[in-house]
Amino acid sequence: MNHEPETASGATTHSPAQPNTRKVFVKTYGCQMNVYDSQRMADSLATEGYSQTDSADEADLVLINTCHIREKASEKLYSALGRLRKMKDARAREGRELTVGVAGCVAQAEGNEITRRAPVVDLVVGPQTYHRLPQALARVRQGERVVETEYAIEDKFDHLPAPPKEQTRSRGVTAFLTVQEGCDKFCTFCVVPYTRGSEVSRPVAQIVKEAEKLADAGVRELTLLGQNVNAWHGEGADGREWGLGELLYRLAEIPGIARLRYVTSHPRDMDGALIEAHRDLDMLMPYLHLPVQSGSDRILKAMNRKHTGEDYLRLIERIRQARPDIALSGDFIVGFPGETEEDFEATMQIVRDVTYAAAYSFKYSPRPGTPGADMEDHVEESVKDERLQRLQNLLTEQQYAFQRSLIGKNMDVLIEKAGRLPGQMVGRSPWLQPVIIDVHGGRIGDIINVRIIDTGTNSLIGVREMNSQRNGTI
Repeated sequence: MNHEPETASGATTHSPAQPNTRKVFVKTYGCQMNVYDSQRMADSLATEGYSQTDSADEADLVLINTCHIREKASEKLYSALGRLRKMKDARAREGRELTVGVAGCVAQAEGNEITRRAPVVDLVVGPQTYHRLPQALARVRQGERVVETEYAIEDKFDHLPAPPKEQTRSRGVTAFLTVQEGCDKFCTFCVVPYTRGSEVSRPVAQIVKEAEKLADAGVRELTLLGQNVNAWHGEGADGREWGLGELLYRLAEIPGIARLRYVTSHPRDMDGALIEAHRDLDMLMPYLHLPVQSGSDRILKAMNRKHTGEDYLRLIERIRQARPDIALSGDFIVGFPGETEEDFEATMQIVRDVTYAAAYSFKYSPRPGTPGADMEDHVEESVKDERLQRLQNLLTEQQYAFQRSLIGKNMDVLIEKAGRLPGQMVGRSPWLQPVIIDVHGGRIGDIINVRIIDTGTNSLIGVREMNSQRNGTI
């Protein structure tokens, strides 16, 4: 998955079942799927009388939804738990309670170790069991310390309540929808198969039902999520197994949905039907995150990626033939064990050959329990630092070049929110950049035609082309 900065969930949730008398603060680390999971946990807690707050000081329950991808994920968690221990002690002296829970991938990986190291924690739930959160909290209120990290037999999505329409509206005109979880690829650097489990795909009917509810609440852009989203193969209404391309055609039929995206993909699962969907569906945005990780075939083999650099380049050529305006983003790992200067140069060359509109690049850091952690010939940190700097300089140069190439062009922009200045709005380009528009009369949810006149570091600046509005407001 893409790895975004951690966020704190703070929209108010209104329970359809009972008055909200307690407050929950959710701290979210990591990828878009964790953001989605945090929202679904909040929806589940709303039925138990919890409303969300953006301040831990106001909360009766603090949930930390963790990510295991980034370096020092556990250290970050225990640092946060140390602060919460002090807060909980202070509450106790005042005769008030504070319940602390840990969710997500670190919770799954460490389980009982979390409650052993951090007695402040009352509750640990893995990403496959967060639908049991209300029941687990009931056990906590009975004085039990709960660790729920066994993989659930039941489908958690069948047990999660749909959020009220007002709650979905409050989250805006774009939404995430998880369609696939887990991974069977077992890349040697990655913990996902161990924390999220094997690949599981939701059925078409379940996905369509959730998408229709989102559309009914005013969502205009839908991003399908999965650890390996293009490996999705779900049961269709006709009893056949569908692929992601076919699912996208079906979602394109839902009234109100104007844009579709998906993330994150593996090159091995990018099949012809999915490429054809990029060719045929204008509403499938021309932006694809397709990680290659390295340009060196030797390193790719050590990573267990099961594709070569040439395989990747041929795939990119097919995708661009189908959708010439598509922009690529990717992931890169620098300094994987055994990486030589020649291997690193192969990565630089594949970046030059592809040209990326955006990318995420990291130094390799061992994850306990993965094969990569036990490999020999680890690269010196100073070498990794120097290589990463060179790679990031090249990627930044390409990103800026792509941004500048859009100056003077017209594009449809989905207005997402008000800007910082009066009369200013912020929208989203087809290629995912924020677009700052000085627009009068445009409303959130409208798709308007915009001419790009300048660029910021990570954004575009545009002016509205009049008489070009497609309504879709919430």
